[in-house]
Order: sequence, then structure tokens, then C-alpha cells
Amino acid sequence: MGPIEIGDEEYQDLLMSILERYSYDFAGYSKASMYRRISRFMINESLESLRELKIRILADSEYFESFLEEVTVNVTEMFRDPSFYLSLRKNVVPYLKTYPYVRVWDAGCSTGEETYSLAMLFREESVLEKSRIYATDINGKVLQTAKEGIYPISCMKEYSRNYIDAGGLYSLSDYYHARYNRAIMDSELSKNFLFSIHNLVHDGSFNEFNLIVCRNVLIYFQKELQEKVLELFMESLPVFGFLALGNKESLRFSKIEKYFQVIDHKEKIYRRIN
Repeated sequence: MGPIEIGDEEYQDLLMSILERYSYDFAGYSKASMYRRISRFMINESLESLRELKIRILADSEYFESFLEEVTVNVTEMFRDPSFYLSLRKNVVPYLKTYPYVRVWDAGCSTGEETYSLAMLFREESVLEKSRIYATDINGKVLQTAKEGIYPISCMKEYSRNYIDAGGLYSLSDYYHARYNRAIMDSELSKNFLFSIHNLVHDGSFNEFNLIVCRNVLIYFQKELQEKVLELFMESLPVFGFLALGNKESLRFSKIEKYFQVIDHKEKIYRRIN
């Protein structure tokens, strides 16, 4: 079965119905990406029309949760893009070390691999004990996985390579214990985590942070929504706070660009300067 044709009028009606019923606003998301994900979900569920999908979603909140899991992006891994973590260790952590207390926001944390990666790096740099890492996502189901900190042991070989390439000082296996086919993360890493549902589309700033990490989320938003989210991040950063984006994302040509200094152009790390 090939991709399902999705008409714009039906698509807009579906988004409006979801907004009214569940308060999730997908209007600013990239249409091409949403079309692909909705089409895939419908094929997997053997649905033939958006009208049928809409009826199922509005009638069953658990079904909507399954839909939400499909259309929100949850691709992640530990120490993804190792060069980013090398740059963070070199260019950001020395400043964080000078602060008496460090607040970090991992926005769009998905199943938590990125959050645990930050915690490992911070522990090795003696920053974790004075840090609070706020990990948020729109999807409550992936947040539950992040809270549990249990991952397939089959992923750990690749994650270990990433960890070494990211400048890891020890062995990744020092941070988890294996049980059957699962890797259970050391609870010491997560004792300063705070997991919470947060929707970047319509939820506001909830604290002031020394570092905000939001990687590979903005690429799924249209320009107007990207600007809205970037302004939210600026509101949440004091002067000299750091912002880290994905390698295909940038502050270039954004409304807030003038308020930031480029720390690492390749790794998309910025620091607010006014």
C-alpha cells in the first residue's frame, strides 16, 4: 500500500479537531513531515480516510496517544553527534563550572538518551552535583521511558562508540547495569532530573536557565513557529546563557540572532550577549 493522499481541507479540519479536543496545536508543524507521518500511521492502522482517522482520534484518548507517538519525532540516541558533546565539554562546561548552581533545559528530550548523556558529561566535569536538568517533551509516553531510564542492551555498543568519540573519560558501562536484554541507567545520574510535559507550541517559559539544549526539533516546524520557540528560549535565558540547537538548525536570519554570539558555528552553540 503506497502513501495515502491527504487533502489540505481535510488536513486542516483534522488539526482543528485535535486542537479543540486535546489542546495540541500542530498548525505550525512542517506539512510535508506531518503528511508523511499521518500517512504512515493510517497505513499501519488500515485506515482509508482522514475522516475515519478523525472519528477514531476524537472518540478514544488512548488512540490519540498512539497517534501522538507516531507524529511527534522520537529519534534519539546517547551522545548523538559526538562532536557536539566535545564542543559542549570544551566551550560551555568551563563557564558552567563557575556558577554556584546550574539549571539546564533539555527541550524535546524524547525517551531521555540525550538527558542521560548530558548527565554523564556533567558528572565527569564535576558539574552534575550542582545542576538541575529539566527534561521536557510533548509526549507523555516517551517521558515515561525517560523516567524509567531502561534501554535495550543491543543499543549500548553503538552508544559506547558515541561516548568515546564524545570525549568520555571512562566506559559507558560504568553508568548502567545490564539485566537480561536491558540496560538500566545508574539512578545517581537522574537524581537531579525533573521530567515534565511541555508543549513548545503554546506553553510558556517556566524558569531561567544557564543552558538550553533543543536539538533536531525546530526542523519539523514552519518558520513562524520556529521564531516563536526561539523567542521562548531567549525569554528563558539570562545574559551569558547558552543555547544549543541541532546541526541543521540555526539562529541565522532569526529575529533573535542579534542577541547572541556564535560559540561554535558547526555545532550550533550560541551564547546570549544582551
